[in-house]
Amino acid sequence: MKTFSMHVQSATQYEHIEGVTSFVGEDESGSFGIRACHERITTALSYGLARYQSQQGDWRYLAFPGGILYFVNNELYISTRRFLHDANYERISAGLLEKLLKEEEELRAIKESLYHLEQEMFRRLWQMGRSGAAT
Repeated sequence: MKTFSMHVQSATQYEHIEGVTSFVGEDESGSFGIRACHERITTALSYGLARYQSQQGDWRYLAFPGGILYFVNNELYISTRRFLHDANYERISAGLLEKLLKEEEELRAIKESLYHLEQEMFRRLWQMGRSGAAT
């Protein structure tokens, strides 16, 4: 059976996996699969789990908070902020819920805090403009 190579990378992690026979992921349009010699494809992966099958026939799982997938010249590249990689579905599902969801919640809280800071800055600039125009 034909195989391809997979490169999974984040800011702090990198894995190169040889002998992949198929990859199953999900983007906004739904689930999709890639096999060796697939045409070039680029897509934004959804938050959650993906899986791939090795040449030996076993399935392994990847969990990530979304990412970019690019397949070209029989090489699959996945770039993401962070990822988990495991052969055990239950363990990686628990890790996804525990670690990645916690990180996503922290990121949402930071974004909300920045939004409030930005709104307060605009309010103060507006007040300064009003008081400057009155003098």
